[in-house]
Amino acid sequence: MAVQIQHHRDLGEFDYGTADQLSPLVRRVICQNPNPFTYKGTGTYIVGRGRVAVIDAGPPLDSHVDDIVAALEPGETVTHILVTHTHSDHSPASGPLSERTGAPTYGFGPHGEVRAVDPDDKVDFSAYISDDERKRYEKEWEDLPDELKREGPDTDFFPAQKLNDGDVLEAESWALIAHHTPGHCSNHVCFELPQEKTLFSGDHVMGWATSVVGPPDGSMSDYLDSLRKLLPLDVDQYLPTHGPAIPNPREYVGSFIEHREDREKQILSYLAKGPHKIADFIPDMYAAYDKRLWYPAAGSVHAHLLHMIETGRAAVVDGDDPKLTATYGLG
Repeated sequence: MAVQIQHHRDLGEFDYGTADQLSPLVRRVICQNPNPFTYKGTGTYIVGRGRVAVIDAGPPLDSHVDDIVAALEPGETVTHILVTHTHSDHSPASGPLSERTGAPTYGFGPHGEVRAVDPDDKVDFSAYISDDERKRYEKEWEDLPDELKREGPDTDFFPAQKLNDGDVLEAESWALIAHHTPGHCSNHVCFELPQEKTLFSGDHVMGWATSVVGPPDGSMSDYLDSLRKLLPLDVDQYLPTHGPAIPNPREYVGSFIEHREDREKQILSYLAKGPHKIADFIPDMYAAYDKRLWYPAAGSVHAHLLHMIETGRAAVVDGDDPKLTATYGLG
């Protein structure tokens, strides 16, 4: 039986652009960029009082930068702008916010390797998308602001201050510990707030869905190691960049690990029937999901297969490169 993750999807009532006080030290401003990849939108966190840190300034929307600045109390200043990772819904607004506030940006580093453009290495699920679905998807795309029409790596971001695993950033009212958690993205960092036993988990662990792990920058082996790395932390809740708080973090992370292990068992069951391409079984494996998510899901399955090749459980048929469109069999 497939592992059932008890997701946390209820954000409650909120207004876009308005700061909600989540705890004595944490406020959140949700950006109006909801879509199938961001859930209700990017949740930007303001940590502390007086001299504050901002975590994940979000996409390149001037209106969202305005909302972050407007959420500051009189006399407050932004001293640190932290980036969990370099994807287009997390890091682009850090530059404009830095210009507005004078605060430096902090991150593990620039984006890692970007998948090369290869017209012969693309999955195609268009045959599964009905005319009505296609028209709806196209209409939703047309209605998006131009700034939000690009989802993917932010290769323009370079942190002013580079973080290392275990680094501590602090001001009078707060301290944040950086935990390097590669997998979803090679430069992904979670930030621990010991004063409130809280972990800002970015996209590494979200409440509303599992994370996409897309090679070459994403690694399933790293992702699983990073999940296990979180288990000993003395925290009572996670605050992901998308979705509500996660109140049972150890159990929840444990279910993520089990889910990924179960996915690999599913893949092995397909391969046991004979050689397969990834596109052959995505429609069955992800039948309950929005079909637009099948494309990033194929990337995650590709990451699983690369991990399974590393561990000797899968292999590429006929000696092809282990590409997205390769044919795979049992190892």
